[in-house]
Amino acid sequence: MGKIKGIYAASMSVLNDDLSLNIEKTIAHAEKIIDQGCHGVAIFGSTGQAQLIPISEKISLLNKLSKSVYKDKYLIGTGLNSLNETINLMKIANSLKFNEFLIMPPAYYKYGDSEVVEFYSRLIDAVPDSRIVLYNFEKLCGYKFSISCVEKLVEKFPKQIIGVKDSSYNLYENLKIDNFSVMPGSELKLLRGLENGCDGIITATCNVTANLARKVYDDFSKKEKQTVNETLCKVRGVFDQYNLISGLHSLISDQDDNYKNVIPPMSLLNEKEKKQLVDDLNKLNFKLEALEAA
Repeated sequence: MGKIKGIYAASMSVLNDDLSLNIEKTIAHAEKIIDQGCHGVAIFGSTGQAQLIPISEKISLLNKLSKSVYKDKYLIGTGLNSLNETINLMKIANSLKFNEFLIMPPAYYKYGDSEVVEFYSRLIDAVPDSRIVLYNFEKLCGYKFSISCVEKLVEKFPKQIIGVKDSSYNLYENLKIDNFSVMPGSELKLLRGLENGCDGIITATCNVTANLARKVYDDFSKKEKQTVNETLCKVRGVFDQYNLISGLHSLISDQDDNYKNVIPPMSLLNEKEKKQLVDDLNKLNFKLEALEAA
């Protein structure tokens, strides 16, 4: 199998009023943003509130997701601190023919590179039929991958450690490994990353910027003039003024009330913040209605 490449959204989870996972709408949302331009979607990443969703609901979604027309385009996040629970979820996903995973090291505890190598080694020993994209985001888990740690993991598991989502941005300009995907976590780094040898992006805001990001990627691949990268970066800059989950759910909730539901301690933007978000996007002529028509 080849590298992970292209535009990936860290997909949103759609919730019912009782804050249970709305499986049908969550899958429909993922399929829609693939239709709008994403090469693939990361299910149960941080944008999908994965750490807050019960394992039982994740399993129920995976069962349904295995029947999706886009089954081969999903990267499965685990969103779990527990080693054994992560292994169990991976085994269930494996049984449903999913074998590509986005996995962050556990949060809360302090540790270094050697402990991280041990963590992933145990995952792969338990689930050898797995292809893992490392999730580098110090802000969320407290640990930041070093280049040497990634190199050790790839050397030890060249078939299983296939890439990194770099949301700490200490790797994407300097990490060079053959047949290994480097995917920054922001549209602001897309073009610069591609020019530097990266393979695409995995980002929260591709839930609404899929068509713009795809055009930047395609134009780069075809060596054509960039016409929308500036707008794409400005849109991302607007969202970066807020918590991304809050901003995305607040914006899309005008189209579907279910998006108003987020799991505490997450929350929507207040009315003043939402108005500012919408006004700033309108100044860029960025509207969700245009995405629907894409």
